[in-house]
Amino acid sequence: MMRALVERHRGLLPLDTVEGIWRVIISTFTYVQAPYSVHVDVSGGDAAMRDSARFHFGFTTPCVPHFGAGVVIRAVAGSVGDLGMFAVDGGPGAGAWWTNLASPDAPKIIARLPFVERANHPAAMPVFVISRVAADAMVTETEVWSLRVSGWSGAAVNTVAPLADVIALPDRAFDGAALLVSMEKGGIDPVAAALVKAGASIRSKALVGSHATRYTVADK
Repeated sequence: MMRALVERHRGLLPLDTVEGIWRVIISTFTYVQAPYSVHVDVSGGDAAMRDSARFHFGFTTPCVPHFGAGVVIRAVAGSVGDLGMFAVDGGPGAGAWWTNLASPDAPKIIARLPFVERANHPAAMPVFVISRVAADAMVTETEVWSLRVSGWSGAAVNTVAPLADVIALPDRAFDGAALLVSMEKGGIDPVAAALVKAGASIRSKALVGSHATRYTVADK
């Protein structure tokens, strides 16, 4: 729906206003039908995260502050229908937070915001949204995987970089790494094969979510 709104946008009314109005309408009507809260990690700073939460979910939906992505994940896991939101990098001291989403009954990533990328976005902070949503209700254009590997090296970095967006953190063994890998749907096998070819071995892999492919608006 947001793609359609952006593509047909014309006139003097700013796109920020159009997108903001529709997001508030959708979030508020969803809240009226089935009340929910958004658990928000403010450990990296309150202002940018609250701007993102209010832009995307409005002022009616309750926002519950927490300190740490892991705390947000636990809050969503213990809820019925709530959402969680934290910085894409997990915020200060978060570590490999995505490993907490690997089990089948854990919350999963359902969105990467902002969805409509553009210069001077009023809520430009990159964030993930998580939920305990049913698998058949998820948008799967971009898949997000948790991989644990041994043999992480410069060669492995150079090999995987053209294939996917990757966040990597040290993991256990001196040459081990925990990877958060985002790629187009169905793309994990080529990434895994490329890692093995570069000398890495994959200890584990798990799908930890998916989301719509971000839409970029060119400067005019």
